Amino acid sequence: MLTMEEALKQGTKLVTQNEIVKGTVIEVRAKEVLVDIGYKSEGIVPLNEFLEPAAVKVGDEIDVLVEKLENKEGTVVLSHQKAEFKKNWERILSICNEGGRVTGKVTAVVKGGLIVNVGVEAFLPSSQLDVVTPKNLQSFVGNSYEFKVVKINQERQNIVLSRRELIEAERNEKRGKLLADMTPGDIRKGTVKNITDFGAFIDLNGLDGLLHITDMSWGRLGHPSELLKVGQEIDVVVLDVNKEKERVSLGLKQKMANPWDQIETKFPIGTKVKGKVVSLVPYGAFVQLEPGVEGLVHVTELSWTKRVAKPSDVLKQDQEIEAVVLGINRDEQKISLGIRQLENNPWDAADAKYKVGERVKGKVRNLTSYGAFVELEEGIDGMVHVSDMSWTRKINHPSEMLKKGDEIEATVLEVDKGAQRIALGMKQLEIDPWEKIETLYKVGDLVQGKVTKLASFGAFVGLQHEIDGLVHISQISEERVEKIKNVLKVGQDVSARVVKIDRNERRIGLSIKAASYSDEQLKEEQKILDALKPGEDLVALQHAFDALDDVKVTDKE
Repeated sequence: MLTMEEALKQGTKLVTQNEIVKGTVIEVRAKEVLVDIGYKSEGIVPLNEFLEPAAVKVGDEIDVLVEKLENKEGTVVLSHQKAEFKKNWERILSICNEGGRVTGKVTAVVKGGLIVNVGVEAFLPSSQLDVVTPKNLQSFVGNSYEFKVVKINQERQNIVLSRRELIEAERNEKRGKLLADMTPGDIRKGTVKNITDFGAFIDLNGLDGLLHITDMSWGRLGHPSELLKVGQEIDVVVLDVNKEKERVSLGLKQKMANPWDQIETKFPIGTKVKGKVVSLVPYGAFVQLEPGVEGLVHVTELSWTKRVAKPSDVLKQDQEIEAVVLGINRDEQKISLGIRQLENNPWDAADAKYKVGERVKGKVRNLTSYGAFVELEEGIDGMVHVSDMSWTRKINHPSEMLKKGDEIEATVLEVDKGAQRIALGMKQLEIDPWEKIETLYKVGDLVQGKVTKLASFGAFVGLQHEIDGLVHISQISEERVEKIKNVLKVGQDVSARVVKIDRNERRIGLSIKAASYSDEQLKEEQKILDALKPGEDLVALQHAFDALDDVKVTDKE
């Protein structure tokens, strides 16, 4: 090693290892910089130690730390980065102790965050980079920002920074100022920050406001994403400000006039309108007449004549249709529409077309427990009640006489166009045989018939003219009969005497055992039958007929 005297003689500086000295750049190479520090030989500094490698040029004066006075090649090894670190460390400690701010440049991405050069290398956790942690950390490399020093370890000589705290402090300051200045009715510019099912949060340059989905559009909106997207800049109206809770309610549709304000003028009741089907629900269809204005066509207003089970049977989503305005409720923002009103109601002329007493033809469209519906024309049905199907037979169900699809004739009994009902009768096509029963049957007549039904009290026999007669159990045989089914069968042909005719009750009593009686014997049997009273051992003829109304006969009876 040179002595001080030798060094002075050679005109060189006296430098020591780990000392910070000033040097001048004399050459910039591909990966290193040659620096003259006034020593006997030049020093080498790696080019990547400079924050701006491209900006380094010959003649620049820089601070360097002497790491080695001489390496194997006889060159002084220098470090610009370590010189800056050592030089800035005290300054950083002072700033840190005061909780101060520093400016630095992001140099690299590492696990969990970024490396920032603030004169020394510091660590910036990714969670402290911004209010919302960015996904692409690489995009910050090479950029300079201001940071707050939040932690320092002197032993390890490392520093932890936060950019988020500065941003939040700045936002809090802006938020307070915005809340103080903001009043309902203001129009503010904002950026869509987040979208949810119920609305969108708008960043008003430091203060978040809620734009509810109901305040986005006067029209129908299924989801906020149909109208907005994250990052979009929009102008919004301030609806309400709660300074204590720092909440701001915003509106978008309020920038435009409410289309319902002049709704009666735009769509007078009774006028024909056009619109698009925007929603189909079980009870009707919503039709958009203009943006923000929808009307409802109830399922009952789709057709005068067709029985529409659900709107989707006749309408489709997005279909363009015509309708008639039936009613308007501006306060509830409701419009009632009708499609069937576009055509004449066929029931208006039903009483003129189908006069009471006239004969009509039609096809059996449906059977119910109480009657049959007959289609007279498309959309207009008449109903034949079971009680109007036969003068003589008791019909328990219309299927006993009719089946779906049958072409039948009937007489119009009643027309109620208000209730849209037409009553029909089949038996009215013929004269009631009971009106002339005396000409058809007389007491004592010998008649032939077929057993149609069995009951515990007797058997019913089908006679001519579709009239049934009852053979009471006491009138089957001279011998006592315990069970009807032991003596008679349904479908069996029998001969019997007419022993009783009750025109008022529309009933005929028969006797099989009296088929061979003389007139005298017949008169005696009639006396016995007439003497029967309810509650006695035998059931009266009249009550036997009544019992049939409530008893369903089976083979087990």
